[in-house]
Amino acid sequence: MDRLLVAGLAIAAALLAATPSSAKIKCVDESQVINGQLAVTPWCEDENLAKVAQTYGARVSGAAIRDNPNLKAEICRFIGADIRVKDTCAGYIGFDRRR
Repeated sequence: MDRLLVAGLAIAAALLAATPSSAKIKCVDESQVINGQLAVTPWCEDENLAKVAQTYGARVSGAAIRDNPNLKAEICRFIGADIRVKDTCAGYIGFDRRR
């Protein structure tokens, strides 16, 4: 009987370990929720930039922005004046080549 109990517990532990974790990144605007606290992360900044760009009609995803820095620069030039992405796009707008 004890062997059956131990085997059952081992199988249950293996099943729990094999199931995908629910450790999905949770963002609030450009901040990630980490242990109940908000921290600005590049991942969430890119996701927020994609959401704001979508409100302007751009067909873009956070993954596409992360994979292509030139796309991020292009989107920032397109919507960089929007207050929701001001910090995310700070390095991509307001650059004057004449100086």
